Amino acid sequence: MPAQTKTNQRHEPLYTPSQRRRRDESIWTLVQGILAPLQFLVFLISLWLVVRYLSTGLGYEIATYSIVIKTVVLLAIMVTGAIWEKVVFGQYLLAPAFFWEDVVSFFVIALHLAYVCALFANFLTEQQLMLLALMAYAAYLINAAQFVWKLRAARLQTVVEGEYV
Repeated sequence: MPAQTKTNQRHEPLYTPSQRRRRDESIWTLVQGILAPLQFLVFLISLWLVVRYLSTGLGYEIATYSIVIKTVVLLAIMVTGAIWEKVVFGQYLLAPAFFWEDVVSFFVIALHLAYVCALFANFLTEQQLMLLALMAYAAYLINAAQFVWKLRAARLQTVVEGEYV
């Protein structure tokens, strides 16, 4: 039976019992649990380096390396996340439970890859590249908030069902 909210609206549970079991048994859940905070740490360091460059003009190379590293970590979490989604929901991406998170992830990846392409093709100035990185990072923050919200919903679902006290 769907969980009830305070306003008495019915919501479909995030996971069926079999999906929750597959989630809990999958090594990919652990991989995502490691990569997500790692990616956030890389993001924070890179954000600091980008803002430092934009405000002082210092450290362009290290900021650039940090953005490329952030992009690599993002791609790793996207690939392993797709595998996780396949294991849990039976499809690689756009499972109904994570549809909008995946859609926004595509934009996040597109912006990060646009940065890398512009960097290697020498399409933009240094400052324009850093501004593009900030756009990618803003999209990443929105996407990260989506996933945190979804994790909170999953936790609340298990509390409502009496699995955690």
